[in-house]
Amino acid sequence: MQFPTYKNELDALANGHNLVAGCDEVGVGPLAGPVVAAAVIIDPKSVGEQRSSSKWYYRVRDSKTTNEAERLELLEQIKANALTYGIGEVQPNEIDQINIHKAKLLAMKKAVLNMLEKIENSGEKKIFLFLDGKFTIKNLDLINVTQKALIAGDALVLSISAASIIAKVYRDNILKQLDLQRPEYGFGHHKGYGTKKHQLALAKYGPSEFHRKSFL
Repeated sequence: MQFPTYKNELDALANGHNLVAGCDEVGVGPLAGPVVAAAVIIDPKSVGEQRSSSKWYYRVRDSKTTNEAERLELLEQIKANALTYGIGEVQPNEIDQINIHKAKLLAMKKAVLNMLEKIENSGEKKIFLFLDGKFTIKNLDLINVTQKALIAGDALVLSISAASIIAKVYRDNILKQLDLQRPEYGFGHHKGYGTKKHQLALAKYGPSEFHRKSFL
């Protein structure tokens, strides 16, 4: 199992940036529910030079390699050691309209802008943003944000991994709420992914208002 480091963030800080953030999204593949992104700035003072089991971030990693109980524990540790974070969502109807690739980038942009709204005088600061994947977000350079996209960034960069956990817990909670409204689909269990039980429910009941019609 690969664990991320804080090296990329330290390099960006050493190169004159005031703040360094990580951004990641979850929910690209499901048949239902929103795509959700999170952006987070970890407090550099909370991260030591050496990894050890006594450090709060010791087990922080790509959310896909964690279980639900561990994510909830890590989420509280991330929040306690973050300067700020933001969330972005794009709903199924908009995903159908613009496609999932554009929706993913839009969710990430919303998350970054939501994060920046919480930073006093953010436009006067030099901010570096690490993103998971191949693509950067358009026009963030206009608000003094430098970006770098990294394939498998959620396994390499601590801030991206932290963002992936924030986004995953947030999205899972949304699907649990949708499950209360439409329990026949089992959203709380499969979180919108195309499991066999989900496919059987779709065959029996048809798509709900929470499904991505372009995915079916």
